[in-house]
Amino acid sequence: MPRLTAAAEQQRRRRIIDAALDCFAERGLHATTMQDICRGCGLSPGAVYCWYPSKEAIIDAVAEERHRHERELLDTALTATDPRSALHAFLDAYFEWLADPAELQRRRVSVLVWAESLVNQRMWPSVHEGLAQRELAVEAIRAGQHDGTVTDRADPESITRLALALIQGFILQQAWEPELDVAGYRRALSLVVDALIPAPDR
Repeated sequence: MPRLTAAAEQQRRRRIIDAALDCFAERGLHATTMQDICRGCGLSPGAVYCWYPSKEAIIDAVAEERHRHERELLDTALTATDPRSALHAFLDAYFEWLADPAELQRRRVSVLVWAESLVNQRMWPSVHEGLAQRELAVEAIRAGQHDGTVTDRADPESITRLALALIQGFILQQAWEPELDVAGYRRALSLVVDALIPAPDR
């Protein structure tokens, strides 16, 4: 059999991951089998296992994709001149992403993974990797306090944890209520950001 091109390999991986996400979203993590995923993507078990030897490996791949994109959004936002603008830019981009119907399905699966990670240590590293990116925001706020663009009344750890909680809380609500108004929530969140990181002269 001729070797697949890089583009064909990527397409096959995408096909497997998309089928797995459909199965996870419909049946849950435990009820989904590798056979279900094989049927969903229309590939033989050998073809699927060649890339992903288990459901956990597929879940890891989904998490890696998400974390990579989150890091890209964060890196882009942190080019702003001050932490307040950076956080606004990040949240604008992030909630635009959450408005994508395809992302809504992936986030439903994320909620299942969050829950499973509480009792399954195998799942915890992929969840922790996403949480660890918060440190970049913490450092940006500390830098803003050092150069005077952020008031020192703000606690960087608390600010970033609250911002993260507001994002995670929206994802949970959106999983229960797919028609939730993303734009309205984002506008309200903008007011919270301005209150969390007031200008130094306030």
